[in-house]
Amino acid sequence: MSIRVLAAWACVLLLCGTAHAQTASITGTVIDESGAAVPGASVQLAGAQAHFTTTGPAGDYAFRNLPNGTYQITVTLSGFAPATADNVVVGAANAVVPAITLKIARVDETVVVSASKVESRLIDSPVSMSVVSGDLLASTPALSYGDLLRAVPGVNVIQLSARDVNLTSRQATATLSNSQLVLLDGRSIYLDFFGIVLWDFVPTNLSDIKQIEVIRGPASAVWGANAMTGVVNIITKSPREARGSEVTLSSGLFNRNAGSTAGQGVGTMFNANATYADAPNDVWSYRVSAGYFNSDPYPRPTGQIPVIVDPRDATAKVGGAFYPADNSTGAAGTSFSNVGTSQPKFDMRVDQEVSGGGRVTYEGGIAGTRGIIYTGIGPFDIQPGSYMGYAKANYSKAALKVNFFTNFTNSESPNLLLTDPATGKPLQLNFSTQTYDIEAGDSIAEGTRQVWTFGGNVRRNNFNLTIAPAAQDRTEAGAYLQDEILLDRVRFTLGGRVDKFGNLSDPVFSPRLAAVVKATRDHSFRVSFNKAFRSPSVVNNYLDTSIVVPTDLSALAPLLPAPLQPAVAKPFPLVVKAVGSQLPIGSATQQSLTEESLTAYEVAYNGTLQERTSIGVAFYVNDLNNNINFTQLSPTLDPYTAATPPPGWALPPSILAVMAQRGILLPRTAFTYLNLGPIRQKGLELSVDSRIARGVSAYANYSWQGDPIVLADAHPFPAQELALPPTNRFNAGVNYDGPRLLGSASVSYADRAFWSDVLTSAYHGFSDAYTLVGGAFGVKWDQGRVITLVKVNNILNQDVQQHVFGDILKTSAVLEVRFKM
Repeated sequence: MSIRVLAAWACVLLLCGTAHAQTASITGTVIDESGAAVPGASVQLAGAQAHFTTTGPAGDYAFRNLPNGTYQITVTLSGFAPATADNVVVGAANAVVPAITLKIARVDETVVVSASKVESRLIDSPVSMSVVSGDLLASTPALSYGDLLRAVPGVNVIQLSARDVNLTSRQATATLSNSQLVLLDGRSIYLDFFGIVLWDFVPTNLSDIKQIEVIRGPASAVWGANAMTGVVNIITKSPREARGSEVTLSSGLFNRNAGSTAGQGVGTMFNANATYADAPNDVWSYRVSAGYFNSDPYPRPTGQIPVIVDPRDATAKVGGAFYPADNSTGAAGTSFSNVGTSQPKFDMRVDQEVSGGGRVTYEGGIAGTRGIIYTGIGPFDIQPGSYMGYAKANYSKAALKVNFFTNFTNSESPNLLLTDPATGKPLQLNFSTQTYDIEAGDSIAEGTRQVWTFGGNVRRNNFNLTIAPAAQDRTEAGAYLQDEILLDRVRFTLGGRVDKFGNLSDPVFSPRLAAVVKATRDHSFRVSFNKAFRSPSVVNNYLDTSIVVPTDLSALAPLLPAPLQPAVAKPFPLVVKAVGSQLPIGSATQQSLTEESLTAYEVAYNGTLQERTSIGVAFYVNDLNNNINFTQLSPTLDPYTAATPPPGWALPPSILAVMAQRGILLPRTAFTYLNLGPIRQKGLELSVDSRIARGVSAYANYSWQGDPIVLADAHPFPAQELALPPTNRFNAGVNYDGPRLLGSASVSYADRAFWSDVLTSAYHGFSDAYTLVGGAFGVKWDQGRVITLVKVNNILNQDVQQHVFGDILKTSAVLEVRFKM
């Protein structure tokens, strides 16, 4: 054999040996403290190359085609403390890593991102927070975000229709609640044209959610305007954390033997969701999800709202109106047909891992809805085809984040009670809006005892609303800075944010001061001061609409000649205007609205018992000032006169002059938005959360909320505008997610509450106290690839009316089937 041939064979063998060295693998398993396999854990490999995977049904993982080198493996899974394997060497042979054990995380190791816009431990947060974990989502009987968040201490949740959910932290909730900022992965879904949240515009399936973080108190110091009473941040799993496909189908029935649908049989609901996520290589990963929800309408209350002594003013009475009939055959203003809801949605996310440990995320989606939304001027019927779409791009590397998103909404919604006097048709709320937002933020450690967090954003809102035709588009900008000073036992947080809105003459400063004192590792006390605000919305500024208010003129009969007396026998359809602050009342210019503000003082305790149980206590005092309220005006400000009689006035115009002499005035402009005087609210929250074992958790919490107190002021808050929240609320529950079975049980109690935010005082009154008992039971088949689950809500079958004008909720039962592949 020639030397050349031998040399060629030597090269081949050398190349084969090199190729063999370059294709070594790392394999291993992940187990828990009992030795059981842990499927679905995220496994990250760091070293000569970065790789990602998830554990299989047997807790196994593998990385193949790895170059020689030394690697580190990090394993993470919700509910467990991260675990690592260091110095894993890949050489000539495959590496088999000893089993990595995941330990149940200490409750004080829960990581959140919403408190300061950077990752921090829950126990170190400068604000009161609660976390709804992904473990709870797997077994909850909840059918909506309202059901989920009702269990959070300090959060008042009401459901008024099949689709209408409102919530507020530490104050009375209302229709069109507008003081709680809601985010999806940091993107605002708060509708800036009025400040409301339509929860069915969230395009995410529950199975895609990693956790929900709730700030129970003002958070404008980092999140800016509209985070006045708190923040809800829905955080989804990355595509790598949710690899595979999942299809969920559910169908259920609910009792409608109450109110307007008594004796008409049960209602039905249906839900379908599908998600597929994959990571074809170490650079790209993606997730695609879609869903659809449909429900029949709930029962409407019937009969008369009780006439009671006004709990805010013992000299007055409220109530007495009859609920509108649940049909479309009555006269205008006396009836409307209740409708259910249909909610399609689609969402897509693509992640790109970039060199240096950064990630670029591209997202887009759309969610539609139809159904009823209740407002201060009655119900609107959101028509099919109404939607919110969005697009988002995000770059992140450690604490550095640069985000851009756009939201675009379109909806048509006729009022079901009020007619537009100009057309004779239902008053129409049509809106088309676009929001564009760019934000950047970072965090820098200075030594080992100080951390600076900073950032800012610029937002542009474009508006087109039928009820505010003169609405002006708006640009807003803000910047925040926070300094955390870390001493041996004390953590000081000093920060603030400055925001400038186009509709406010001056910038607004929102400070945050907090001191967390650690008596021991497991016990800490916090004292904090926060100030937050909400800017007037475009509707607050530019509302311009007219409505018909039936007005009883029968008292005029004795003053009229007999031929004219029949003209006042029936209520007169009086046309009145409702205007925003930028429009005049008659010929008089209004005073501009300023921002409403909330100043909060809080003392809190957080403790950890045996690493798995947390105890929380929080007492707060909130002072609300310049509250922006839709207010009925005195008829003396802009009355109809003999020279300007109301449309359709059949009597001689001179009658108006006679009425004026007797102090009877008919208002031409009847409603506007005003800044009201200060009120104070106090509350106490107690909570216990426990991770009893892997897959087993329990919670209990109690909230006391005192009635609001009107503070002394030159322009005091009018008592007739106050709403009274439930004084006492209690929640408790237990959740289990095991190898073969899963389930949960929960109970929620809420005291009666007083509502004054719909139509006139004749519709004001109390909603009764209620207790909601719910439960779920499921079985896992084929190693968890198929799950069947039965969910039951309101097991006691109470007639639950969470708002005096809201629908009635009774028992519902749902069968759910999940397929995982």
